[in-house]
Amino acid sequence: MRLPQKVRLLAGVLVPMLALTACSGGSGSATGGGGGDEQVKVTVWSWDGTVEKAVPGFQAANPNIKVEVVNAGSSQDQYKSLDNAIQAGSGVPDLVMFEYFAVPYFAVPGKLADLGEFGVDKLKQDYVPAAWSDVTVNGKVYALPSDYGPSAMFYNAATLKKAGIEEPPATWDDYYEAAKKIRALGDDYYIAQDTGDIFFLLSLIWQAGGRPFTVDGTKVHIDFTDAGTTKAVAFWQKMLDEGLINTKITGWSDDWNRALNDGTLATQTMGGWLTSTLPERAPKAGGDFRVALMPQWQQGDKVGAANGGSSFGIPAAAEHKEAAFKFLEYFTHGGGLATRVDAGAFVPNTSVLENKEFRNKANTYFGDQKTGVVLAEATEIVGSGWQYPPFFEWARSIYGDLASPFYTTGKGSLAEILEQWRQRCIQYGNEQGFQVD
Repeated sequence: MRLPQKVRLLAGVLVPMLALTACSGGSGSATGGGGGDEQVKVTVWSWDGTVEKAVPGFQAANPNIKVEVVNAGSSQDQYKSLDNAIQAGSGVPDLVMFEYFAVPYFAVPGKLADLGEFGVDKLKQDYVPAAWSDVTVNGKVYALPSDYGPSAMFYNAATLKKAGIEEPPATWDDYYEAAKKIRALGDDYYIAQDTGDIFFLLSLIWQAGGRPFTVDGTKVHIDFTDAGTTKAVAFWQKMLDEGLINTKITGWSDDWNRALNDGTLATQTMGGWLTSTLPERAPKAGGDFRVALMPQWQQGDKVGAANGGSSFGIPAAAEHKEAAFKFLEYFTHGGGLATRVDAGAFVPNTSVLENKEFRNKANTYFGDQKTGVVLAEATEIVGSGWQYPPFFEWARSIYGDLASPFYTTGKGSLAEILEQWRQRCIQYGNEQGFQVD
């Protein structure tokens, strides 16, 4: 079926978005396999520093393929640059890093190559189902998972102990009670901070069984009133209403670093990738932090969610697809994977997650805890069936605009914000040629 023109042009209407971290072009033959004596240059756009660690080994095994890794800044900068290059018909890279939710944003308009032509299905068994689902759009695989963010609770054991809490909260009810004890330590003490992090809120909804987005081709249904979503939103609303969450400190800011360092911010429920970031953010808290599964909605449950993670796809307009796939397979699944894991990458490959050495390695920063065991389990219990709408890259920026007044004034509610967000998403999605209700 031919997509409506607006859908095909979707990636050309990117607007400024919230940043994570993330131009150059290739040259050579049309397919660029890198075989024989032909010299091929593969250009990779990536904000993941571990990818470059895999280059020497790959080039040693493939001397006719030169790999150049380029960091173009933030993820939204990279996405916009990619779209500009595609429209200009020049400077299109051979491999591009995408957050999972951004894969359909480019795949649906036909701007990513279907990796099925490279026999990618044979790799499926080595990835956790949730990650493989994230790179599959309408039954076709458009990227390979490169890192993963199973939601986990990072907690300062010293601060919890100071508040009389010996074990990390096992349920969200426990978390609520712990939050009150931590607030009692003083004005600066909070169990967590939040200034409108949509990915954290969605991870709560995800874990609670909510599935607010349903996508079937170009049809998208959005509903924030299902039981799981309602439960999660009501719980976090209660935490905010009772002043148990710091709404002044923004994540990734200097104030955030200071609060993590001095222990006044007791926990952070984020993706497993925080294990590599926290030590540099809060070096003074080394030895105090630990990692646990997300608190559960019911005692004895083991259900998780994801928060972040990335993949790599090949643009449909790339010049060196075959050579690009060789490198892609090498650093996400082949000989370069171990190098990246040693450099700190947390990957969704079962061959790594089930590895005894990975699971039993003590992490000095986390008090010699075997963090790999916890994060591997967090990855394995991610709830299935979660979907993002193909225009989520736009939608996440709008959520921030809608949520900001609530977090600064306290007026309104999360439920009201989500309804406003739904209406904006419906309007935008339909304008882009989707069928959204």
